[in-house]
Amino acid sequence: MLQPPAHSARASFSADFGQRVLLTVDTEEEFDWNAPFSSTGYSLDHVIRLRNFQEFCEGLGVSPVYLVDWPIVTSDLAVDLIGDAVKRGKAEVGIQLHPWVNPPFDEEVNAHNSYAGNLPSQLERDKLVQLRNKVEDRFGTVPASYRAGRYGLGPQTATILKEARVAIDTSVRANFDYREGNGPDYSHHPLWPYWIDPERQLLELPVTSVFWGMLRKQGPQIYPLTERMPRLGGALARMGMLERIALTPEGVTAEEALRGVDIAVDDGLPVLVLSFHSPSLDIGHTPYIRSEEDLDALYDWFRLIYAYCGQLNVRPTTIAEIMDSVVR
Repeated sequence: MLQPPAHSARASFSADFGQRVLLTVDTEEEFDWNAPFSSTGYSLDHVIRLRNFQEFCEGLGVSPVYLVDWPIVTSDLAVDLIGDAVKRGKAEVGIQLHPWVNPPFDEEVNAHNSYAGNLPSQLERDKLVQLRNKVEDRFGTVPASYRAGRYGLGPQTATILKEARVAIDTSVRANFDYREGNGPDYSHHPLWPYWIDPERQLLELPVTSVFWGMLRKQGPQIYPLTERMPRLGGALARMGMLERIALTPEGVTAEEALRGVDIAVDDGLPVLVLSFHSPSLDIGHTPYIRSEEDLDALYDWFRLIYAYCGQLNVRPTTIAEIMDSVVR
């Protein structure tokens, strides 16, 4: 699952699908991103903000996919807020595995084991299946999509997902390499959706991140150098030569994201996958939202991106629509 797929694995969609945009929300607990990982000491203060965010999404005509982890699915408030939207057909729920807060707790809690794919396969399976079953029980719906926390896929994850009857994975963050922190390398994975298995039972929807600039075609070869030499990266971006743009409001300006949308649309990408972390809906829980102005900017980001996608005839979509439209 961690190796880039063969070109023949590329997924295709029905003729009327066109190009779509999917909003995924890593719906999770609040914790100190700079502290060691811990199975305790987290909070859920931002959860009440999901109500306003859901109303905002409905105003845009967007049905978000809430990828919920264990602390969220065991929160009555979170289940009430998200569950109401799911029941009304205005949102979907998937699963996101943070192994350090997800039972069973049989591993040492550390950075290496924060990537579920680094765990022994049976322990990864036990954690994922417990979460999947809890989501089905609490929300009354079968979760069809999965994201590994920290994008932490492993060699057995695909098999586990198929056993759990999960149809779509969206853990691959194309053009990113997490090996320095003991994570996976997605620097050579495609942005285009692709089948993970020959039977076409498990579809990968990579999180969208593109290279922009005159050297973007050489991005996979050049960009790793800029991560070791930040001054080079800054210079290339200022000159319009090379920039990596992830379609997220966290650390990416609307102006940058609009350029990223242009690249993705021009390349014919059938599904643009947006992402962010739910604690960013409140102030002080992530590095990206430190003030009311930051929070306003996050909402403005979504307004601008969806308005621009509308101009380009890139319509909002859902996991259900994607599953119905993909050609098997």
